Amino acid sequence: MDLLAVVGIVLFFVGLMLSIALHEVGHLVPAKLFGVKVSQYMVGFGKTIWSRRRGETEYGVKAVPLGGYVRMIGMFPPELGGRSSELRQSSTGLFQTMARDARNSSREEIGPGDEDRVFYRKAWWKKLIVMLGGPAMNVVLAVLLAGSVLMTFGNPEKPVYSPVISSVNECVIPASENRTDCAPSDPRAPANEANFRPGDEVLSVGSQRVSTWPEVSEAIADAGAGPVEVVVERDGEQLTLRPDLLVAERPDPSDEAGDVQQTSFLGIAPTFQHFQREDVAGTLAWTGDFVTRTAEAMSHIPQRMVDVWDAAFGGGERGRDTPVSIVGAGRIGGEIASADALDGGQRIATFLMLLASFNMAIALLNLVPLLPLDGGHAAGALWEALKRAYAKVFRRPEPYPVDVAKALPIAYGVAVVLVGMSALLIYADFVNPVRLFG
Repeated sequence: MDLLAVVGIVLFFVGLMLSIALHEVGHLVPAKLFGVKVSQYMVGFGKTIWSRRRGETEYGVKAVPLGGYVRMIGMFPPELGGRSSELRQSSTGLFQTMARDARNSSREEIGPGDEDRVFYRKAWWKKLIVMLGGPAMNVVLAVLLAGSVLMTFGNPEKPVYSPVISSVNECVIPASENRTDCAPSDPRAPANEANFRPGDEVLSVGSQRVSTWPEVSEAIADAGAGPVEVVVERDGEQLTLRPDLLVAERPDPSDEAGDVQQTSFLGIAPTFQHFQREDVAGTLAWTGDFVTRTAEAMSHIPQRMVDVWDAAFGGGERGRDTPVSIVGAGRIGGEIASADALDGGQRIATFLMLLASFNMAIALLNLVPLLPLDGGHAAGALWEALKRAYAKVFRRPEPYPVDVAKALPIAYGVAVVLVGMSALLIYADFVNPVRLFG
């Protein structure tokens, strides 16, 4: 592994840790503003490797960099009706025991004078802001990272090409055939027969003057099959070439599904110039599509995990659209940093877009309305809002705070699934990693 790859891995790891740290800041700041006592702010899980206490909060870093947490006192309210009798406690099942133990642990954190600083006593909208603060921070980071690329480097989805020829096709291969090598039966490309060369700049096609690659493509399509005069500039001189255009099966640029169409074909490729820069409106529009694409990709995670399993244990191909662990993400960062196919600007832009994608994925994952994710606590706050609104409309007594401790069995189940998925992804990223290049 070369030095650039190591630097890329380290930089991506640092960027991801900063993203996690800022996610937790998104919880920490509103919690303190609303008067909730925060006893711990930690990045990572497991054994503490560094910590410092500032006021009433311990700030630290733990050994396993797979997340983080902010510990707020009084996350769960006491059991409704006060402490149960010994007979009642001895007859409860496993799930009730889990909830009771969580409540007891939560109660032990509450010291003298902290009664009004517990999380469960806060208004539902304050709880909602605290719990959504983390995902909101990741969304802001994703928009800032992606926006910095879109408005300076340009939109990678909108390349701008010049009419200077970068390559000339040797033959005509139908777009529906998944191959790049010419077969004996393939006709020679018109540009190859007419002696077009890389470096030629197309000035006109037929009677139509052109100055951009889209104009070249449109002029070729309008010319139809048959001979046409094409003026190019080669080594400072203008030459008139006379290719005999063919009708061929080519990708339809207006069809996102990748369908093909029959159109006139010359057989030249343009030279990449730059990516089109976006303004604020374009960046916001792109962000909306970005959120939709990320959500759609995450909805396919169950099927993608099957593909990951097959790639890890069955020798299947590891697709680029499969999820990766922090190990795989770091490896991708190293691959970007050391890729010969990318120049310095492209490496930085690709790296930042990768971090933006991970931040958006972190945000959307945490919005799933299940404990222990932030969305589970947010769902509890919204349910409390509905209960209070119902009580107010129908003149009922003020309801008791929603007890999310009752959902802890689901939280444990979700945690087991997430840990299992992480273990599988880490293993797959070692034995059959995702490769962006090659």
